[in-house]
Amino acid sequence: MPRIPRSAIKAPGQCYHVHSRIAGQQFLLADLEKQYLLDRTRELSQIFFVKVFGFCIMSNHFHMIVQMQDGDSFSDEEVKRRFRRRYGNRKDFSDEEIPTLRKRWSDLSEFMKQIKKGFSDWYNKQHDRKGTLWSGRFESVVLERDEALINCMAYVDLNALRANLVDRPETYRFCGLGYHMQCGNRGGFLSLDLPEPYGDSTGRVDRYRRFVYEAGSLNRRDGKRAIPAAILEEEEQAGYRLKKAALLRHRCQYFTQSIVLGSRRFVREFYAQIQPALCTRRECVPRRVFGAESLYALSR
Repeated sequence: MPRIPRSAIKAPGQCYHVHSRIAGQQFLLADLEKQYLLDRTRELSQIFFVKVFGFCIMSNHFHMIVQMQDGDSFSDEEVKRRFRRRYGNRKDFSDEEIPTLRKRWSDLSEFMKQIKKGFSDWYNKQHDRKGTLWSGRFESVVLERDEALINCMAYVDLNALRANLVDRPETYRFCGLGYHMQCGNRGGFLSLDLPEPYGDSTGRVDRYRRFVYEAGSLNRRDGKRAIPAAILEEEEQAGYRLKKAALLRHRCQYFTQSIVLGSRRFVREFYAQIQPALCTRRECVPRRVFGAESLYALSR
């Protein structure tokens, strides 16, 4: 069957599972590259009219679960605000651009293009290389916004466990469940507008986490790893709620991979001392350590 043109499946409010691989199946993405790809995706998700439900960045590919929104549902003022966030004062804004921006920022292909091209340019510069980084265009699967969406989110969050990298899915930093557990969904990056019964505002992340564990405990025909029965039993006894000690354990990245850790004032004063030596124009902002509200960290 020939490939369906992307334009034929575009529709406002449509959900997608998108994924893309490194050319030649090379394992080129270490933690630094994964973090840059995540940061770029987060930044662009505040420009484009998109909801990001989940993601997973592996060493040779990445996944995202997204819903593109109708640009016409956003006000002119919101379009202008996003324009200024994207370009600052480097580019003049004209009201005549609003229809074009609405269309561009609600387009899945443009969203993925900006993520992948920007990352490729950065990666090639960092590693003094030229040429293609990605294996062609991204692939996408249209998702019905109910059971299909939740199941696909769980599949994406279980990638690292299936690859035998972690024992628990949220231990992996670069996936949606890990972002919820380790960062407290910092900045509201991931949408919690989930279908029933996960969409209720109380305990929705706990309910989704339970679903991931139950799905991850099932043995697969391809022989890939499942969540051990002992871990599943432990989670069931705890009601799939993480205690504070577990939250801090999941946030161990702050204690090992930060430049500085302490009170907000301490972190800001330290940053002021080292800022002249940093080769960046972007100001680094102290991030609160979720689960230890009096602590702030400055990431690398």
